[in-house]
Amino acid sequence: MTMYPDQQKLKLIREAVEEQLAARSLGTRSPEGLFAPIDYTLRLGGKRIRPLLACAAAAAFTEAWQPVLPVAVALEIFHNFTLLHDDLMDRSPLRRGQETVYRRWGDNTAILSGDAMSIEAYASLAEIADKSLLAELLPRFSQMALEVCVGQQYDMEFETRSEVRVEEYMEMIRLKTSVLLGSSLELGALVGGATAEQARALYAVGIQLGLAFQIQDDLLDVYGDEKTFGKPIGGDIVNAKKTLLLLYTLEQLQGEDLKRLQKILAYTPKERRAYIDEVRALYDKAGTRLYAEAEIKRLTTKAYHGVEQLPLREEGRELLLTLFHTLSGRTK
Repeated sequence: MTMYPDQQKLKLIREAVEEQLAARSLGTRSPEGLFAPIDYTLRLGGKRIRPLLACAAAAAFTEAWQPVLPVAVALEIFHNFTLLHDDLMDRSPLRRGQETVYRRWGDNTAILSGDAMSIEAYASLAEIADKSLLAELLPRFSQMALEVCVGQQYDMEFETRSEVRVEEYMEMIRLKTSVLLGSSLELGALVGGATAEQARALYAVGIQLGLAFQIQDDLLDVYGDEKTFGKPIGGDIVNAKKTLLLLYTLEQLQGEDLKRLQKILAYTPKERRAYIDEVRALYDKAGTRLYAEAEIKRLTTKAYHGVEQLPLREEGRELLLTLFHTLSGRTK
């Protein structure tokens, strides 16, 4: 298969990120009970979107993007820490088609290894060569990390609330998902030599991208292919998780259709498993899939426009747009 120049460059960047992750030797540290789950989590793969965004953002302002690698690795480790704890809190059995850490090692190990990962992220960040720049990056990274936790708390609180508005959900995913993508672009741009204003403009682009990313994730959970998606389809329905799809459907349905959906939501998770197809049909009846797809298009268009408006090096711009295209068209 022929690879275009920007795809080749992203492949090289990803290989550099993988080398830096491997160089941390997490799989050989002691005690094994703490570090083996961390190594396992990072070896599960994934697209490495966040470090790629950071490196592409740096390349948008300088030819020498390599100094951003410690930041890129920090973002990837932090992201995987959030997934490890997410799986524990959601009781998810699979991650990227493999058994989750808490299922394999237990709850306590998942908690402690996740904590160690968050610390390891800061250790990687601190390895950036320009220590004066580190003083600028550190508070931004910490703010991002705290906001992700705030978003996760809102997500948990929503599960015990009888009513959640679509607007509240969008703010929750902005915090839980989007700020990490936005910060990946912002921090990468700062390392590349961008002004604070330029870096913040890319942060805003990342927010739009992150919102679209999460809505796509919600769609894939209901309409995706299990083998491609890497985890059981319909899990959000089974767990009555308050996603954009569910909240929008509840706002749109009326009469007997609304009563039927509310009745299914009152069932236990085990009982709801038999009603995935019926709930999906109610989503379709409410026009929810079309609404979600339209929102994804609106948000990604806004992100593309934001990149086009900035004075970026052409190579970096193309790398960013290629990554955006990968995210908007993903199936897993």
